[in-house]
Amino acid sequence: MDTCRIPANASKCSGNTMECFMVLSTQAQKISIAILCGLFGTMCVFENSLVLYLIFSSPGIRKKPSYLFIGSLALADILASIIFVCSFVNFHVFNEAGFSKEVFLLQLGGVNTSFSASLCSLLLTALDRYISISRPSEYKLLMTRKRAWTALGVLWLSCATIACLPLLGWNCCVLDSSCSELFPFVDDNYLSGWLCFIVVLLGCIIYAYTHVLWRAHQHVAYMEKHQAQVGKQNTRMRMDVMLAKTLVMVLAVLVLCWSPVLVLMIYSVFARLSVHLRKVFAFCSTLCLLNSMVNPIIYALRSKELFSSLRRVFSHFRRQLKAAEESPDAESTHKSSVIET
Repeated sequence: MDTCRIPANASKCSGNTMECFMVLSTQAQKISIAILCGLFGTMCVFENSLVLYLIFSSPGIRKKPSYLFIGSLALADILASIIFVCSFVNFHVFNEAGFSKEVFLLQLGGVNTSFSASLCSLLLTALDRYISISRPSEYKLLMTRKRAWTALGVLWLSCATIACLPLLGWNCCVLDSSCSELFPFVDDNYLSGWLCFIVVLLGCIIYAYTHVLWRAHQHVAYMEKHQAQVGKQNTRMRMDVMLAKTLVMVLAVLVLCWSPVLVLMIYSVFARLSVHLRKVFAFCSTLCLLNSMVNPIIYALRSKELFSSLRRVFSHFRRQLKAAEESPDAESTHKSSVIET
């Protein structure tokens, strides 16, 4: 087991530094965390998998860059949920500390990559919506599928590189520096840098969506004054405005769910955390799963294209069930039962 400098407020821990971060002391706390992670994680994987299926099973939807970015967000939520639930429950509930430093940092890098990719996907979607609303006549030329896929490739590669820096050597074991009070083996300077990256990213997203909402408001006012000019262009503009508002709701939920975690992480950089605050951090961490679970519900309720695709899937499923019930085998079984009666 790799050992590093133990956090200053964990002086009563044993020599095994991993045990210093297992802050859930009662069985009730462990059961609560296990239930929250199991419920939110399962629903998150199911809902986001359904979103991916709806996007890539519909030729009309998957050709649009907007939904490629939403698909990237759904994929990031799926990966984050699986990695987070497995590692978090294994560590805090079952108190497994037998894995190496490299394994832990790999798991942490996976969660950080997925979360960062979620934010970057929202930023790309904000830019996509802004171009669509502000320059509708040039949108198809500026935002092509090739450019969308290239942007997504750069996005995921950049997020993975930044998240894996501790695994590549920027950790307090290799540097013999001060370790974070919240994450084993993580260097305080790296955590500060990662938090700055996330805060700047959130700032850019909020700034971009402010412009998107402003342009959307202008389009709504324009369409209300020109009700007689109802046509294909107006219909597409209304869909752009609806999608813009939908993604603002997604952003609002993300900020609400992740604010407690980010605030505690920032606080830990400048001050020592009590055991109580570290327990609060463990429970607040499950809010990220709630965020990933709520996003697909917002898509289904607000996006007309995804909702229509969902209705088609359910209609097809019902037709298959009805066909199975009315199949010759079922009919012969029914007749034989009537004869026997």
